[in-house]
Amino acid sequence: MRWPDHVIWWHAYPLGFVGAVPGEGVPDEAPPEPRLGRLHGWLDHLVELGCNGLALGPVFASETHGYDTVDHYRVDPRLGGEEDLRRLVDEASQKGVRVLLDGVFNHVGRSFPPFADVAAKGDESPYRKWFHADLRTFEGHDRLVTLNHTEPEVAAYVTDVMTHWLERGIDGWRLDAAYAVPPEFWRTVIDRVRALFPEAWFVGEVIHGDYASLVEQTGFDSVTQYELWKAIWSSLNDRNFFELAHALGRHDEMLGTFVPQTFLGNHDVTRIASRLDDERQLAHALVILLTIGGVPSIYAGDEFAFEGVKEEREGGDDAIRPTFPAHPDETPGHGQTHHSLHQELIGLRRRHPWLVHARTTVDTLTNTALSYTVGHGGQRLAVVLNLDDEPAKVDLPDAGWTCVAGRADFSEAGVTVPPAGWAVAEP
Repeated sequence: MRWPDHVIWWHAYPLGFVGAVPGEGVPDEAPPEPRLGRLHGWLDHLVELGCNGLALGPVFASETHGYDTVDHYRVDPRLGGEEDLRRLVDEASQKGVRVLLDGVFNHVGRSFPPFADVAAKGDESPYRKWFHADLRTFEGHDRLVTLNHTEPEVAAYVTDVMTHWLERGIDGWRLDAAYAVPPEFWRTVIDRVRALFPEAWFVGEVIHGDYASLVEQTGFDSVTQYELWKAIWSSLNDRNFFELAHALGRHDEMLGTFVPQTFLGNHDVTRIASRLDDERQLAHALVILLTIGGVPSIYAGDEFAFEGVKEEREGGDDAIRPTFPAHPDETPGHGQTHHSLHQELIGLRRRHPWLVHARTTVDTLTNTALSYTVGHGGQRLAVVLNLDDEPAKVDLPDAGWTCVAGRADFSEAGVTVPPAGWAVAEP
């Protein structure tokens, strides 16, 4: 198994995490403020949680929120300098933690020097072909200028950025807005980078569409599994496990081509604790995430049941990208039930590393009760879930199941799951 088959990411949005102000511009002469050092104090927390990967949101110089990059070779001075990032990567590596960087290569901020040159010189600029003739912007965001991905120099630039930071110790890239970039561009760049760094891992941000086909066209290792994310919280809120069962079937089909990146939260969506109507179902959501195939990630703060609603307005992401205390034990929710449940279920997944490739078979399906087995090779686990306020009777294949997490009555007559309960069992 390659290292991505063993990784469980802990995903942090650095600018918010360390208390930098996303709305402030960053003058070229701004002295670095080494706020990235705040993350050092959280590496042990990440490891104690059971994770072994640190997925960082944008760390490069930008105009405001990190996704309007102006220099892909320079660490955002609100976070520090290159040495601060390299120290974080080195310390993570010493603890056995992989590091993933967020690459924003679909668009740039208007202060990106090649674009500033085009804005000043027009067709006389040597960078004119780096941008579309109409200088188009990304999804209506006037400050985000889309790169021209048919231009070979842009492919060469992105290739160089990726290799630059891989040479400095990172392990892979999350590719922002990957769905908006022509697949042939990604194929060109990733093939070049992979020739130099065959162990690097590439995950594309894809919201919807034919995930498997896109992976085959681009050379991505993985894509963000938004389809499953939506089905998890929606099926719990609607008390409709049929939606989840359908999504699990589609998820299995994807696993025939690639291993999706699975999640309950990230820097772009309402926190799962705010999304769910019944806080008891936070456990059900986490059980699903950590017992099915995929490369899972935990969005920093979700382990403490942080709340936060994303709003479609300026500053609407602030609630889901908060500042964290300097030390984990100062965080509300630290050491409490949901934190402990994360440790328990991530530990369970660690003991069953084959789960990354596991396929799911649904055994009992009603609106409010679900049982399924997950398996790979000769390995199997069983999962039972009940959303009702009354006990639920569900079926499983006969295997002499033993409950290893949660609570349910496993007997020859079947399985009884307590009200709003769940359980995981081994044969």
